[in-house]
Amino acid sequence: MTDVAKAAGVSKSTVSRVLNGKDIVSEEVKASVYKAIQETGYRPNLLAQQLATQKSRMIGFVMTNTLYDGPYFSTLVYGAAACSEKYQHQLIFADGKHSADEEKQAIDCLVGMKCAGIIVYPGFLTTAELDEIITRSPVPIVVLNRQLDKHPGACVALPHYASAALMVAHLLDCGHQHIAFLSGNRHSPTNEMRLEAWRDGLSSRGIALGEEYIVQGNWTMESGYQSTCRLLESNIPFSAILAGNDDMALGAMKALQDSGYRIPEDCSVAGFDNARVSAFVSPGLTTVNIPLIPMVQQAVAYLLGIPQVSESSLAGELIIRHSVGAVVPESPLNQASPAAR
Repeated sequence: MTDVAKAAGVSKSTVSRVLNGKDIVSEEVKASVYKAIQETGYRPNLLAQQLATQKSRMIGFVMTNTLYDGPYFSTLVYGAAACSEKYQHQLIFADGKHSADEEKQAIDCLVGMKCAGIIVYPGFLTTAELDEIITRSPVPIVVLNRQLDKHPGACVALPHYASAALMVAHLLDCGHQHIAFLSGNRHSPTNEMRLEAWRDGLSSRGIALGEEYIVQGNWTMESGYQSTCRLLESNIPFSAILAGNDDMALGAMKALQDSGYRIPEDCSVAGFDNARVSAFVSPGLTTVNIPLIPMVQQAVAYLLGIPQVSESSLAGELIIRHSVGAVVPESPLNQASPAAR
């Protein structure tokens, strides 16, 4: 900073005022200081500034690396980064790795860096553990996609059950009764809410399907493909597949088409999340748009004490494309007999 002041012909305190955005410095002096900064290659020490001012321009984000893959989580990170930038903050990412202890370590790391606040998308920490962490944290923490008992205002949860109920009702209204469910990771609260909505939706119409209609996947296209292959080999009748997310739905579509079945004439397929690619496959994938960007916007606003967006903006929206059609009773997949295949 001394070198910058000397090159610009001003005092160190003037350089500090320019860096801190003080309005009392003239535009001419600012231009001189910025030119000197460029010439000297000076970069301010952000941690030193935070210690001196007790203010941080960083927002932390903790996510386990088992969740990195796929459009759902890339959208979350993009939204958090864009919203942080809007409020002149830098997003700092910390890897929660593979366990609750490692997620705690990632949170502690960001606390030690004196972040203004921390967003946590938990993969392993329980709601009780998260409540305890928030209670003792010296900085604000907001939790995504979980409902907390002790700190209900410090979480932003999407209505996955209600969103899934929209899709189940749409499939039922199209005449489908034998609806298979491709499950994501069973420990995932999101998956459990979508699975519960599938069960409840069928039950509300007097339809009871066995556990054989739930085929285990792990959110990936590959698992959607493999799960559908197992479903085809099972010889149970089905006229529609509801996948736990769009990636698995796309894998299911590929498996059906590779086996010679038409979508939606022989089998309808639907998913969740409204991934960008879902509009560009053939046929276009019927899905539910999940408002991930508004969710992280609300989280950043909470951390910075900014009036938050309306909760109504977090509702899911049914996106109807061509992968779902009316049930065709004579479809070979909707027959119980293997011979009909």
